[in-house]
Amino acid sequence: MAQDRQTLERWEEFGGVWRVVAADDRAATVSMCRCDGGEEVQRLTTEDPDLVAWLVEHPESG
Repeated sequence: MAQDRQTLERWEEFGGVWRVVAADDRAATVSMCRCDGGEEVQRLTTEDPDLVAWLVEHPESG
């Protein structure tokens, strides 16, 4: 699931922002938004345990 982490990194590199909208010990759902007003474009749900743990510690891009 390293691809999920790469997806978030690419999103941020291109100026998009993201924030965790739901997370538990097994999965996290991230809202991926435009940089010019915050309109949600898509959501990403991951079950990668390392990424879930990281997202709990870092709930939004920045």
